[in-house]
Amino acid sequence: MNTHSNLKYSIKLLSIFILIIASSCGSRKEIVYFQDEPLKENRQLDNMFELTYKTNDILTIDVSSIEPAAVMPFNLSPVSYANNNNGNNNLNANGNLLRQTYLVDPKGNIEFPVLGTIKVGGLTRAQVTEMLKGKLREYVTDAIVNIRLINFTVTVLGEVNNPGTYTIQDERISLSEALGLAGDLTIYGKRDNVFLIREVDGKKKFAKFDLTSINVVNSSVYYLSQNDVIYVEPNNARIKTSSYNPNTGVLISAIGTLATIVAIFVVR
Repeated sequence: MNTHSNLKYSIKLLSIFILIIASSCGSRKEIVYFQDEPLKENRQLDNMFELTYKTNDILTIDVSSIEPAAVMPFNLSPVSYANNNNGNNNLNANGNLLRQTYLVDPKGNIEFPVLGTIKVGGLTRAQVTEMLKGKLREYVTDAIVNIRLINFTVTVLGEVNNPGTYTIQDERISLSEALGLAGDLTIYGKRDNVFLIREVDGKKKFAKFDLTSINVVNSSVYYLSQNDVIYVEPNNARIKTSSYNPNTGVLISAIGTLATIVAIFVVR
């Protein structure tokens, strides 16, 4: 093999290597978010989303008044389910009282002091607040009702930087905010194939988001509900990487070294 042939062979190998590198790079269309034209100015986004209560939600409900004694029967007494060395079951290990909560049962009900069974499933916080105020007027004219959902979580899995389950302090979170909590997608995440898994009336429902489209913000499920799961699918590059043998690099290096030695002797 002469020098000219070696040069042609080297150029051919270099060309193949460049093609491989180019084919493995992600395109702008696969990576960049919100690529469409901007939303029209007269297009109003639906910002009226309100969370509704579901089975297994855990609520705290505080009733207050200018006369605290009048509303005392309508508030759960703080308790502790852990014994301590003092034999006082109303204190936890740190000497603090534990507040009781309301668990929404499979029928969407809670058991409220004095008032009895209250249907809250499928209702918003504002609706339940007004309903309780109406029922309490028979006993207290100036009752203030404060309701909070304390187990609002969303789970983000797949190709994100910090997958996990996140507790939401507010009762409103968007898809973008949830992905932000998880540290955004990795470079290997499929921007056009993000899945939402939601349980509705005991059945799993699925939806798909395309983050490369600005119109994702108009999705009816863009604002998440409690216990939603977001899954980011890996792209082809990640799938190929997962099947990559860690010894392959060593093998390629060895073959390259051997080929160089052979080429030197052939040229000589």
